[in-house]
Amino acid sequence: MATANPASTAGHRTGDDITGQRTRRLSTETKSALKTTEFFVYIASVAAVLIASMLVGTEEGHSDYFRADKAWLYIVILTVGYMISRGLAKSGSRDHYDGS
Repeated sequence: MATANPASTAGHRTGDDITGQRTRRLSTETKSALKTTEFFVYIASVAAVLIASMLVGTEEGHSDYFRADKAWLYIVILTVGYMISRGLAKSGSRDHYDGS
């Protein structure tokens, strides 16, 4: 029975390979989202949009020009941008797998 080449198992999840042998995962796709700067920037941006929407209100003779629906649209746009950035980060990086 042939042994699997360790270089060919890098990045694979634990499971059976083509020959039926067990492979072991040597790396994860990328860092945890909580360990990245973009996560904290995303959270701060969402908070800033919500606070700005709350503070900008109707004054005498002026309408509310930063309504809740516009704020939530901006949050959706921020969320899509964050998801795209995480997808791009996962597409090309590897992080050492420590088993936990």
